[in-house]
Amino acid sequence: MPEAGTLGSPRDVRGGPPVRGESHARAWTGTGWGFVVKLVIMAAVNAVGLAIVWAAYVEGSWGILAGTLALTAAADWVYFSKRALPSKYLFPGLAFLLVFQLFTMAYTFNVAMTNYGTGHNGTKQQAVDALLIQHERAVDDAPTYPLTIVQRDDELGFAVIADGRPMVGSADSPLAAEPGATVDGDRITAVPGWDVVDRNTLLADQSLQREVLDLRVPVSDDADDGSIRTREGTRGTVYRSTLEWNPQNETLTDAETGVVYAARDDGRFVADDGTALPVGWQVYVGFDNFVRGFTDTNYAGPFWRITAWTFAFAILTVATSFLMGLVMAVIFNDARIRGRKLLRTLFILPYAFPAFLSALLWRGMLNANPDYGIINDLFLFGARIEWLNDPWLAKLAIIGVNLWLSFPYWFLVCTGALQSLPSDVLEAARIDGAGWWRTWTSITPPLLLISTAPLIIASFAFNFNNFTIIYMLTEGGPRFTDTSAVLGHTDILITMIYQISGVAGGRADFGLASALSIIVFLVVGVISALAFRRTRRLEEIL
Repeated sequence: MPEAGTLGSPRDVRGGPPVRGESHARAWTGTGWGFVVKLVIMAAVNAVGLAIVWAAYVEGSWGILAGTLALTAAADWVYFSKRALPSKYLFPGLAFLLVFQLFTMAYTFNVAMTNYGTGHNGTKQQAVDALLIQHERAVDDAPTYPLTIVQRDDELGFAVIADGRPMVGSADSPLAAEPGATVDGDRITAVPGWDVVDRNTLLADQSLQREVLDLRVPVSDDADDGSIRTREGTRGTVYRSTLEWNPQNETLTDAETGVVYAARDDGRFVADDGTALPVGWQVYVGFDNFVRGFTDTNYAGPFWRITAWTFAFAILTVATSFLMGLVMAVIFNDARIRGRKLLRTLFILPYAFPAFLSALLWRGMLNANPDYGIINDLFLFGARIEWLNDPWLAKLAIIGVNLWLSFPYWFLVCTGALQSLPSDVLEAARIDGAGWWRTWTSITPPLLLISTAPLIIASFAFNFNNFTIIYMLTEGGPRFTDTSAVLGHTDILITMIYQISGVAGGRADFGLASALSIIVFLVVGVISALAFRRTRRLEEIL
């Protein structure tokens, strides 16, 4: 009879102790292999975590460093602890929520509290360095040196003959004597430890050309001595900045005009007459960006008009597409319609095409040019109606195109909802004497809204931020004429944020764009929460 606690072991079958080889094999084929796999995965997780920690330490991002350490430590505790079984399933989702949702929101809010944007995207020292470089001028009567471009790994440098001596330097190392260099006439042809970049290689590589033109090799350890630069890659001369930096007073003085630019708390160098240098640095400005969105003359007027149009666009789009989809679903839910499957397939085709391609096609068909505007040419007898250049016609075109794109979705949703309505409720209504119209007006809509209301709310939130249809069809145009901001009559809040962020070109203002993003998030969140509460009340009533 087998001993207690040993049921199923090799000893039960043969009456002796388990064979060593069999128990060893069982360990590797059972929990042993699982532990090895878990160990490898957790090793990879810890390696990634430590890499992020090191990168955050180098960049001085202490919040990311602390958060990554906490997540990595929590992962180790959860997956190596025998008491945290539920956490093993919950931890991945919570970690992704923290990283991709909460961290993103926190980072956006952090940017919204700064002046981060074009001209304010670095530290004060980086701004000083950039301004000194921007104001470099060729030194009068400075000698011009025959130049040899040299490269060591990814580092570029210049080799010149100065005062009869071969000298080599790079952006990080000032010119220094190199007695081992090979000289041919007035030019250096070889440098120990460096590769010479020949002329043909330079002409064939545009990226290398830009790096060479941007390269500045300090003449000495004293920055006031200037640096060697080249304009065409064969000859170099000494350049020196016309600005002088005083780190004690934190001022930049223009040596040519004598104007002194002092550092201000708003991240700019400003002179007494109010003029400012074009490059500043990133500083915290509190809630200034939120205030500026409502008060700045360039944004306040357009902001309110764009907000009104955003609400109108989202509401009209959802209402028209839902109603059209519902009407089509009711029609094709009738068993007397012949060829319903084929017709349903045809009606959902617009939904099957990518939205951005459809928007681009409609943009071409609505073009006012008779050679391209098929809508005007074929359906309006060649009338030159500028659909996308008139503010009201452009908005009408957007509503129409988005209706064409989105009603098939509601057609499918409403078809499924109608087919899933409880037959006993409808049968009871008929028994009580309710006709078709009474059933449709009093019973079907409430039952239908129970399943479609959450989707209506989600559709409103989606269209509130429907970037694709706006940008692909009109790019926000036609433009406003009463503001210098690059904004237009068909811009919605998300495309306004896109324009302000400078992604499409122009001056970027990430701080203001982030502030507006938070406002949009709050608006959509509040409306969605209120709408879901109304939906729950509807379910309770029914």
